[in-house]
Amino acid sequence: MTAPLIVTALLGVADFAWVDGLRRAHFPPGRNQVPAHITLFRHLPPSVLPELKGRLKRLAAGSSPPTRIVGVLNLGNGVAFHIESQRLMEMRDDLAEAFTGLLIPQDQARPRLHITIQNKASPTEARALHQAMGVQFMGKRLAIDGLAVWHYRGGPWELAVKAMFRG
Repeated sequence: MTAPLIVTALLGVADFAWVDGLRRAHFPPGRNQVPAHITLFRHLPPSVLPELKGRLKRLAAGSSPPTRIVGVLNLGNGVAFHIESQRLMEMRDDLAEAFTGLLIPQDQARPRLHITIQNKASPTEARALHQAMGVQFMGKRLAIDGLAVWHYRGGPWELAVKAMFRG
């Protein structure tokens, strides 16, 4: 069976530990199957993996993109950090252009970058967490250490490629 590919930005070690800890604390038990991440693409065909690997390695030859939390989003059934990174979006745009015609509708649109902290919770739980988090994290810088490609097989993701920033 061929598995679609997911492309994410990888958080730095300290930021990952902090955000993933929030995820573990606020996801309903048994619902958190993947670690904290910033999704760039949700569903690329597995046939692009060799080309995608080369493109990620070229993108990662440069420096880490400046990235920060600019808000806390209420997702209805969860909460996420709203992420801003012009350079990360430029990298994503380069990949989107390279794979034009292969993108699902959701990946054709420019995403609102985010890190989900809570999902699959009740609207009441989501509102309470959103209010509790408020604006306390706005402006916090995040380290982005690399880019990754994952196979999605219906459960936890399987790492296919990791490209760490070198600049």
